[in-house]
Amino acid sequence: MTYAMIGTWRMAYEGLSKGIDMLREGGKSADAIETAVKEVEDYPFFKSVGYGGLPNANGLVEMDAGFMNGDTFEVGAVMGISDVKNPISVARSLSHEHFNSVLVGAGASQYATLNNFERKNMLTERAHKIWEKRKKEVIEKNLSPYDGHDTVGMVSLDQLGSIAVGTSTSGLFMKKPGRTGDTALVGDGFYADSEIGGAAATGLGEDIMKGCLCYEIVRLMGTGVKPQAACDQAVYSFTKKLKQRYGKIGEFSLVALDKHGDWGVATNVEFTFAVGTSDDKPAIFIAHPDDNDKTKIEPITQEWLDAYSKRIKAPVE
Repeated sequence: MTYAMIGTWRMAYEGLSKGIDMLREGGKSADAIETAVKEVEDYPFFKSVGYGGLPNANGLVEMDAGFMNGDTFEVGAVMGISDVKNPISVARSLSHEHFNSVLVGAGASQYATLNNFERKNMLTERAHKIWEKRKKEVIEKNLSPYDGHDTVGMVSLDQLGSIAVGTSTSGLFMKKPGRTGDTALVGDGFYADSEIGGAAATGLGEDIMKGCLCYEIVRLMGTGVKPQAACDQAVYSFTKKLKQRYGKIGEFSLVALDKHGDWGVATNVEFTFAVGTSDDKPAIFIAHPDDNDKTKIEPITQEWLDAYSKRIKAPVE
């Protein structure tokens, strides 16, 4: 039977590998998504998700997460949640609620406490050092404070044909308290329909949400367009339109998976992602936009992986 999973960035790989193992054994997409995203949230060296995520301007780690069940269209999301170990689990729990399925700030954190989700101080010593360093650089070098906005987003197809999608992020580094991007907004940061497929986004949320790109990619796949073509068509046409009308555009990348297990990726920057299927074991790839509104995809090299590992674990000076 066909199963598959795709996730944004190199950081998705280990969690996605666990998710693929679950799918191979007949597990459900929703469970695979939660397990995979939690793996990313728990790893302290990923600076843009969960524990170790970089804080806002006040030094608080505020996190966003979203979950969608493509069978039922159930959606759950949290925005600006703090001191909660796994926001993706809270988002999934909220998806079962007909009312109050999207909670923000103190309300989201309170829901997590009342429903016995594990609480945790999500600010690591390493992340605090990076925050202090950035504050100093902003003053001394007159730099923009904003740096980094990578979301982990994963789409899963199980052997029964169910599709689920999940996202999680600590958001834009040094963001204003209360700021949210696309990650927890259905149709912008994620979307799933088991009769068609699903999509997830990463990048500058303020620009991604201008195009409702995840919904658009799924809509295109629903008309018979293959996932890669749907990603290329949605992302590159909108990139041109936004640049023309708004005058500038941030970085963003999207991944998609359809009900047949076919996948696609489009990006306006250098972008890594992980993917595994019933035919191919999990692997990491790197994507680039080319000059013809298409996406160039290549396997990652060991040299790149070694440099990545060294970079994310380098001492903060």
